[in-house]
Amino acid sequence: MTFLARLSVFLLAAASLCPAADLTLTAIDGTTHRPLAAKDGKSALFFFVSPFCSTTKAFVKEMKQITADHAGKVSIFFIQCDPEVTRDLAIEHATLSEFKAPVLLDAAQQLTRQLQATLTPEAVLVDATGKIFYRGRINDLYLGPTKRQRAATTNDLREAITVLLAGKPAPQPQEPAQGCKIGQIK
Repeated sequence: MTFLARLSVFLLAAASLCPAADLTLTAIDGTTHRPLAAKDGKSALFFFVSPFCSTTKAFVKEMKQITADHAGKVSIFFIQCDPEVTRDLAIEHATLSEFKAPVLLDAAQQLTRQLQATLTPEAVLVDATGKIFYRGRINDLYLGPTKRQRAATTNDLREAITVLLAGKPAPQPQEPAQGCKIGQIK
């Protein structure tokens, strides 16, 4: 086994030993964040997004409204999880989308794998203990990969946030997100 191969195995093993709360990601503004470290006992909401996914664009308005409605109640992050998204492209996407929460770069897909996100746009709501409370669609605007309704008729994510904040059990079933597959997930 070459030195680089041994080093890669060591680094992967070391990363798996690190508590999830220690994961640090850099935002597009250069600040660093520990997104899984609960702040002030708050839960966290993650929107996995990509500028390459046209489905993401269809949900921008709702993601922005959820951010405005719940920013004081839960920590909110937009996660650029495509390894091909550069910082400049992420800045452009965030600017055009007018995201008001931190946009974190996860090119190594550490957070993406940790939270088991597989599509964009996908929402993951994590309770204050770090446990995944909800993972799935934002609403039912898309009923299938190419089956878009005129308007959403459910508010899956909003309902999940409401029951989490009320201390109630996670909603079941949790409908999967519809959108673009996150590339290069390992």
